[in-house]
Amino acid sequence: MKASLDKGRFGPWALVTGASSGIGKEFTRQIAASGINVVLVARRDALLAELGRAVSQEFGVQYRVLAMDLSQEGFIAGLADATHDLDIGLVVSNAGTANPGEFLKLDRQLLQATLRLNTTSHLDIAHYFGRKLTERRRGGLILVGAMGAENGIPRITNDAAAKAYVHSLGEALHYEFKPLGVYVSVLAAGFTNTPVLEKFRFDPKTMPMKPMSVEQCVSEGLSGLIKNRSRVVPGRLNRIMNALVPASLARKMEADMIDKGLASKSAGARA
Repeated sequence: MKASLDKGRFGPWALVTGASSGIGKEFTRQIAASGINVVLVARRDALLAELGRAVSQEFGVQYRVLAMDLSQEGFIAGLADATHDLDIGLVVSNAGTANPGEFLKLDRQLLQATLRLNTTSHLDIAHYFGRKLTERRRGGLILVGAMGAENGIPRITNDAAAKAYVHSLGEALHYEFKPLGVYVSVLAAGFTNTPVLEKFRFDPKTMPMKPMSVEQCVSEGLSGLIKNRSRVVPGRLNRIMNALVPASLARKMEADMIDKGLASKSAGARA
């Protein structure tokens, strides 16, 4: 069941980063379904425009497309300028990516660029829009993280470490912003059925644990925000595992799973 957002608190506009696919795309759809206008931010202009037209036609909302690379330093100035005329009541900071592989075999410049996208973009967005949200004394901020990031996840070492930063940032802001009328939630998603799975060569049909649908992941994230929960782990099984599985065992399970996918990717490349 999809969450229904209060337009008075979270409208009239929402901003979603990483909106061109996966979790960001579904956030856009479910937010628009509540009658809230949407600003779509990602690199791929054509996909954003297609999504904007679709939600506008289906839900009768306005949309604005902003094609930009959030891994670039100084992006926030352009984003601020392009949205200064909008009353934004909800911000979903979702932009990010994963580069699976052995840490020492990955290019350092790639690791640095990914780190900027996966951490600094969230920092800049939370700081700029957090100020605007707290001035209006209502609204919401969702930071998208990853379940188990604080434990360290082998083969996505850099990416998991970045998500651990996002978790800490979001939970601290939840405390700071609460008396100012702004809700903050971290969405600590487990494996979700998005195009990112292709980077790992995971097949949703054969994965040991079936990935969650984006619809459920986003719906639980929005429901958690409405209740002003500091962290949301979507999926009952994910919550059980997150609570009961020791960190050392979780690391081994995740490493084995990723290794298997990367091995199949390497074998396919050789073939």
